[in-house]
Formats: sequence, structure tokens, C-alpha cells
Amino acid sequence: MSGSSSSQSLLEIFETLDAERQNTLLQFAEFLQAKGGLVKQDIGEPLPVPRPEKETVVGAIKRLKQTYPMIESMSVFSAASSLMTEHMVNGRDSKEVIDDMQILFEKFYVSLIEQHK
Repeated sequence: MSGSSSSQSLLEIFETLDAERQNTLLQFAEFLQAKGGLVKQDIGEPLPVPRPEKETVVGAIKRLKQTYPMIESMSVFSAASSLMTEHMVNGRDSKEVIDDMQILFEKFYVSLIEQHK
């Protein structure tokens, strides 16, 4: 079973459990992690997905998710959504917002690399 399908199966099982059993499963997983140590993952390099000349903020998020598939979407979602709000609600220039999103994803990538050293 591949890593992502194992993770998905575990998540599906976890979501079917009541709160007490979820807590037990989490404690068991933490026990196994402490006992066996961490397994280093190969994070990989960002993929070369070129930035189009005319790009929307939504298009930039999609492109950056393709460029950095190793970053969990939810981990950057909060920061990216606040940048999106600056563009949509406050009228901030899309190019500036996209530049900031690029920096945001790069920072998350560097952080991920540092965590797995």
C-alpha cells in the first residue's frame, strides 16, 4: 500500500470513530512513533510549473499546489486565504498577492525541509 493510500485509509478509519476511540488511536500512533523513531521522508524538489504572464489569484494557488505537492494544502490554506481576501475584499493588486503567495509556499517548503533533516 502506498504512503498516500495508507494515510487516506487511516484518516477514513479515524473519522468513523467516536472521540474516545480517536484519542486512543492517536495515543497509539504517538506510542509507535516514540518507540520506533521517525522515518525520514524524501520531500523532493518543487516541480517546474511555469508562472503564466496573466494569472489569476485562484490560478496561482492551483499552480503553487502543483509546484509544491509535498506541502499539505491545509497547512498553507489559512495564510493563502487571507491573501486572497486582501485581493477580493480590499482590492489589493493580484500580481502583489501572487508574489506573496509564491513567497509563502517557498517558506513552507523550506520549513518542511528543515523539519525533515
